[in-house]
Amino acid sequence: MATKTEPNRKIVAENRRARYEYEIGEVFEAGIALTGTEVKSLRSGKSTIAESYVGVNRQGEVQLINANIPEYLQANRFNHEPKRPRVLLLKTREIAKLAQGIEREGMTVVPLKLYFNEKGRAKVEIALGRGKKLHDKRETEKKRDWGREKARLMRDRG
Repeated sequence: MATKTEPNRKIVAENRRARYEYEIGEVFEAGIALTGTEVKSLRSGKSTIAESYVGVNRQGEVQLINANIPEYLQANRFNHEPKRPRVLLLKTREIAKLAQGIEREGMTVVPLKLYFNEKGRAKVEIALGRGKKLHDKRETEKKRDWGREKARLMRDRG
């Protein structure tokens, strides 16, 4: 069996809290429509997507809302707004799946990673997710703690 190699990505921002807060369903890769100063600011690696989410507007465009890409210091008056909504580039079928998932009860679209692919294009990994209840979060914590304890025991054993 051939091993799957990890694609060459430069991860700019990661939303680690999303996997704790949501049950992750289907995952999509989307391009982002950015200005030049936003791309330069992203390359410095100081952006955050922790509090952001994805929405579908009335024109049928998918947008990344509340993602913080700080201003590029050398851009002067040509700078961008740090938290402006950014259009995501997806296929029509994918947009329909996301819109259908949002309409269902309890589903939301959360960004997981913001990265540059091997061609140097800015991409965002988004996923359909259902919010976890408090007991589900506790169960996740217990599994994570047990995994750490198990690894510690195996390491001590030899």
